[in-house]
Parts: sequence; C-alpha cells; structure tokens
Amino acid sequence: MKARDLREMGADELGVKMRELSQELNNMRIRHRSGVAVDKPVQMRGMRRDIARMKTVQSEREAK
Repeated sequence: MKARDLREMGADELGVKMRELSQELNNMRIRHRSGVAVDKPVQMRGMRRDIARMKTVQSEREAK
C-alpha cells in the first residue's frame, strides 16, 4: 500500500485498516511460532512495513 493512498483515507478508515492489519500480522506470527507453515513468510515483512506507513501518516496528521 502506498503512502499516497493512505493519505487519501479518512482518519477513522485508516485506524480500522491498521487494526485489521495488525491483528492479521499477530495471527501470522502466532502460526509461525507454533510451527505451522506460513504460506508467504515474506508477506509478514510487507505487513510490518504497511503498518509503519500507516503510523507515519497518522503522526503527520497529528503534527499538523
């Protein structure tokens, strides 16, 4: 997800999307640690980066 797309989202929508992505990442971490094969382990890195982008956009909005 691009930062440009995130900036176009509303604050509520961004918060909901971040919570959903965080929950999904947490579930993937649990499955990975329990020994269950994760389909795409690289996807976890992308999810972490997307969450970081969302947090960056949120902090930019708060700074204004």
